[in-house]
Amino acid sequence: MEWFYNLAGWQQALLATTFTWALTALGALPVFFCKSVGKSAFSLMMSSAAGIMLASTFFSLLMPALETTGEYSYLILTCGFILGGLMIIVTDIVTGKLKLFSDNAKKQSCAVMCIAVTVHNIPEGLAIGVAFGALAAGNGVGAVAALMLAVGIGIQNFPEGMCVAFPLRANGMGRFKSFFIGQLSGAVEIVAGVIGAVTVTFASGILPWALSFSAGAMIAVVCSELIPESFSEGKIKATIGVIFGFSLMMILDVAFG
Repeated sequence: MEWFYNLAGWQQALLATTFTWALTALGALPVFFCKSVGKSAFSLMMSSAAGIMLASTFFSLLMPALETTGEYSYLILTCGFILGGLMIIVTDIVTGKLKLFSDNAKKQSCAVMCIAVTVHNIPEGLAIGVAFGALAAGNGVGAVAALMLAVGIGIQNFPEGMCVAFPLRANGMGRFKSFFIGQLSGAVEIVAGVIGAVTVTFASGILPWALSFSAGAMIAVVCSELIPESFSEGKIKATIGVIFGFSLMMILDVAFG
């Protein structure tokens, strides 16, 4: 792994977000063979990813942000966190009001899901980019924390690929087109990741803002998307998944971060 850490921050972010995109594509791939996926497996994947991302928000984003700020750190972190969360809330409101395919409820639902997943992937890619940009610049983010952030988002992207591809296939779209649109929803993370890494590398003063903004956006995504989706299929299994994911991230960060 030494070769990886010797790369520039934007290169690390590029590889990390390519990994998360690949898991999105992998999640969409089963659309070639079937039209649905088991609800229990889906719930466990989503809840585990939620736990990892919740822990990543603290260990990979907020803690490094606190370490890079001086006076008025509480204001910077709070403002950045709120702005990140508000961006997701506004996005949800706008997406929910879209009138695409208003004459066909199923097609409208698919279109809104595709847009929502794609838009929500932007702050996730940004979070990865910011983390690896800060790591390369030596600004407090640990290597394990940055890697686990990418892993957590990647795990979450796997069922997201399913969320986009399977409804499209069920509504009559061809296998290849359903797969193509499903994997495309994760491609935006690559662009956002590189932008985030380049930004914090050349403008280190915005690092605490970028980290806390990404944290707020990720918390909003977890609370608005992952938690409701996973818990709708069973409280006990979803709770186990969240605890497992959070504990895994915490152990790895404390032990190796």
